[in-house]
Amino acid sequence: MKKDLHSSRKRVITIVFIVIWAAFVVRLFSIQVLNDKYKKSSATISIRQEIIIPSRGTILDRNGVVLVQNQKSYDLMAIPVEIKPFDTLMLCNILGIEPSVLSEMLRQAGSDPYRKVNPLLIEKQMLPERVSMLQEVLFRFPGFTIQERAIRNYPGGMAAHTLGYIGEVDLKKTLEDSYYISGDYIGISGIEKSYEEVLRGSKGVKKLLKDKFNRNQGPYLGGREDVEAISGKDLYLTLDARLQEYGEMLMQNKIGSIVAIEPSTGEILALVTSPTYDPNLLSGRTRAQNYQNLLEDRNKPLMNRALQAQYPPGSTFKIVNALIGQEMGILNPGTKYGCSAGFHMGSLTVGCHNHPSPLNLTQSIQHSCNAYYCWAQRDMLEKSGYPTIKAAYDVWRKHALSLGLGLRFDNDLPYGYKGNIPSSDYYDKLHGKGRWKALTVISISIGQGEVLTTPVQLANLAALVSNRGYYITPHMVRAIGSADSLNKPMMKRHQTSIHPQYFEPVIQGMRDVVLAGTARNAAIEGFAVCGKTGTAQNPHGPNHSLFIAFAPMENPKIAIAVIVENSGYGATWAAPIASLMMEKYLNGEVKRPDVETRMKNCNLMRP
Repeated sequence: MKKDLHSSRKRVITIVFIVIWAAFVVRLFSIQVLNDKYKKSSATISIRQEIIIPSRGTILDRNGVVLVQNQKSYDLMAIPVEIKPFDTLMLCNILGIEPSVLSEMLRQAGSDPYRKVNPLLIEKQMLPERVSMLQEVLFRFPGFTIQERAIRNYPGGMAAHTLGYIGEVDLKKTLEDSYYISGDYIGISGIEKSYEEVLRGSKGVKKLLKDKFNRNQGPYLGGREDVEAISGKDLYLTLDARLQEYGEMLMQNKIGSIVAIEPSTGEILALVTSPTYDPNLLSGRTRAQNYQNLLEDRNKPLMNRALQAQYPPGSTFKIVNALIGQEMGILNPGTKYGCSAGFHMGSLTVGCHNHPSPLNLTQSIQHSCNAYYCWAQRDMLEKSGYPTIKAAYDVWRKHALSLGLGLRFDNDLPYGYKGNIPSSDYYDKLHGKGRWKALTVISISIGQGEVLTTPVQLANLAALVSNRGYYITPHMVRAIGSADSLNKPMMKRHQTSIHPQYFEPVIQGMRDVVLAGTARNAAIEGFAVCGKTGTAQNPHGPNHSLFIAFAPMENPKIAIAVIVENSGYGATWAAPIASLMMEKYLNGEVKRPDVETRMKNCNLMRP
């Protein structure tokens, strides 16, 4: 009996051990063979994840001319936590840097919980010979990788301010946006900044097996977990490269800007700011030093004057008052005011040049009469039926704002100033409530005083006049991805508060400016050009030369504003330059080589 009991217990114990052993075997088989989770975990030590930087989108002009393209570059990256002891001196000799610099870089990154686990840029845009040397011995430096990326190249070397440039992303941006890591490039200015998310594309990921010497052993899992990079989309700008290049040539050795717009679409055909610079200077290894040199240049070549410079519009503003005066019921085509060498009221005198007198509305634009608009401004504020000067002024200002003045366009240009159409509250604060009147602000009647405009606003003013009362938001990108994928959100139509019939006498006056007025030198054979000169007072030196225009008079194809700083009358420099630009665009060539040569060769820069 005892023997049977002992034998039974022995069998039970044996069975329990067999079951336990079998459970271990099954579990080990599951872990090592069936369960991919643990398989991955065991392989992680030898898996390296490489980020694939997508190709940045190309930027082209309206006719498919390449303005910005990519050029291959190689950066040395490192993940600090994966770095093992290496020959520092050998690596630094290849890179051409001091060992102390590398050591400090790695020390700082290693002490930061975020930076030590993410790729760190060690050396950017390495020279080709150094890349070749490093590739041969990279296995000696575990934790280091060579990453291919593209830097920007500008074949035409034009439109630097419009195109903008890219640069290394800062730490703040990497914390705000998980897309970016240290060493990535991002649009800093211009179109590169405005359309960063479109141009940058989507990153890819490649997982590679590495041996203990950090040598590539092929793709992990045959590449099944790799993610392809998606290239950024191409952008087709509204710019006409040939016109842009021509404008930059005309403005060399001058300070100022040119803005040309296609009135029917709001597309910016040329955006010239001078002085300019070769955009290739802000790409490549010497970008930082080149940027500093440009920053220290007293002529401010980095400033985009077409969008950021604010000027008194001078006599070009008479167009604004001619339109508002009609809308407020003060002016009509037959309204006449006299001029006795200017406007005189008590001790106040606003001078004027010699011309016939009295003048009607169209003639006042043709001869650019200061007195006419002083009288008109006074009557708009004092005789238009509003209970107070302030109330009349607020109505006047509302109309001015509807003409695209005093505001920043909601478009695809990343910066720009809004100019200034002062509010009545401003004058209340400056002079006291109820203590200012029409004569107090009479200077705004001729585009002086507190009124400020930007070149792009003046070009848009010419465009909306040519359209008889509306404008399309001035914009720079015509299509995204392909030439026929139009950028429709930018093509927003704005109707002014001025009725269309009031534009005709103004347009006729602008036509007469070119036929027999202050800008005869702006005429183009075969095209009816309409324009208006302006001479803006400059408290810091000689006056600024301004001219706005459009052509042809019917079904206009181009509207333009030109400003040449410190150069005198509008007819002297701005009008001929604008005329040459319009002729170039409309005819494809210029048939006035003498005018072209004089504009091109003149040096108006400060000594």
